[in-house]
Amino acid sequence: MTARGLDDDGTIAREGALDRVTAAFTPVVESARTRITETFDRARLHSAYIYGSIPRGTATPGVSDLDLQLALHHEPTEADHADAEAIEAALDHAFPQINGVGILLTSTRVLLSDLERHDAGFFVACLCTPLLGPDLAERLPRYRPTTLLARETNGDLDLALQRWRPRAAETATDADRRTLSRVVARRIVRTGFTLIMPRWGGWTSDLNESAELFGRYYPERADQMRIAAATGRTPSADPAVLRTLIDDLGPWLAAEYTATHGTKTPRHPTHRPAASS
Repeated sequence: MTARGLDDDGTIAREGALDRVTAAFTPVVESARTRITETFDRARLHSAYIYGSIPRGTATPGVSDLDLQLALHHEPTEADHADAEAIEAALDHAFPQINGVGILLTSTRVLLSDLERHDAGFFVACLCTPLLGPDLAERLPRYRPTTLLARETNGDLDLALQRWRPRAAETATDADRRTLSRVVARRIVRTGFTLIMPRWGGWTSDLNESAELFGRYYPERADQMRIAAATGRTPSADPAVLRTLIDDLGPWLAAEYTATHGTKTPRHPTHRPAASS
């Protein structure tokens, strides 16, 4: 893998691997594997994946969360979601080195669909590390840092802003503001990076690197993006931070993104993406 996160052929390299999981998180991953296997039989589960800082080897004990993606043979049911929530709660309770667990449930039909080829498909093929079952990446293309990929991964920031504004208005506690600030900040940094990704010609999921690369192309917004990256790592309860992200940087970024890459292909209102914000 090159310094820009690419393989020798110029396609985006898969960013994680099980052999990069540090010793502190090895029992967490093994327990997740066991609990998923015990809960989801082969009639339901096609494959399972881990993503985020743990398979990248950059997780911090007591700070990082455990992120999992399950690919199901069928569309997720309420029973599937209930079982996933039970696994989340059990793992979160058992391991103090993780700060929460999130399990995404998506059908193989959606993950392999033409509509999701450059969003959920890319997510599984490049950002997820196989944990159980056959790897869906073998049925997906190799990806390059193109405008198409930028548009289909983050070309819907406007929709996210519409969801965040009422949530921000309703936040009543510091804990609520920290939770929302983390979600908003991480999404804005990811969007800022994919805005400049085709020009830079590579891929990274690192928040600091993403913010610094963005700043090379938009120096007038560099300080705000650094604040977003810092908030993504250490969530803030300061209402002013949320206002900056949601009412200033976010709207500007959404407009610049649309002007540069266009708008993401619309999804059905009931569609649940593989990695929503």
